[in-house]
Amino acid sequence: MNKVVVFDLGKVLVDFDYGILARKIAARCKMALEELAFFITHEPLLYHYETGLVTTEQFYKQICAATGYCGDLEEFGLLFGDIFTPIEPMIGLNKTLRQRGVRTYIFSNTNELAVRFIRRAFPFFNEFEDYILSYEQGAMKPDARIYDAVEKRTGRRGADILYIDDRPENIAVGAARGWQVILQRTPERTLAAVEKLGFLNGEK
Repeated sequence: MNKVVVFDLGKVLVDFDYGILARKIAARCKMALEELAFFITHEPLLYHYETGLVTTEQFYKQICAATGYCGDLEEFGLLFGDIFTPIEPMIGLNKTLRQRGVRTYIFSNTNELAVRFIRRAFPFFNEFEDYILSYEQGAMKPDARIYDAVEKRTGRRGADILYIDDRPENIAVGAARGWQVILQRTPERTLAAVEKLGFLNGEK
């Protein structure tokens, strides 16, 4: 099969909850739990980290300065990463596609600490052809530049790319480039859509 399948990571292959991190570190921070959870997800710092504008060390130091967190970087990295749970039907889909000779890729807005943890904790992460990650590309979806990187890394364009993501604004950019797209609402609906498109029955 000449076509490729490109998976988002968060909420597609793994679920995540930054509230878990907030609850784990709240007792060692000067911020209240609610304020801490909001800070982690809504302040520009995470965006800067996931676009590669700050390093892991800089991100950690700025978190400590803002929240009063007093653990070391190793501890923080483990806590920061331990917010993920695998979405097993989607992991199974990747395995099935690869067994049928379909090349698969991860295309994600993410960061070094998350990838480091997921790679170590979940063996499935290593079962992809390549990885197009925002912090390495210096751009986040839906920025056109990171979609350009997908086409360059896969060697495919237009309908030869099937793209699965849970964010409508990200899907819209792929669709505008002629990609086949699936907006993930549930794994079951995604699997049915992939099968309908012929990726699970050997169609070329």
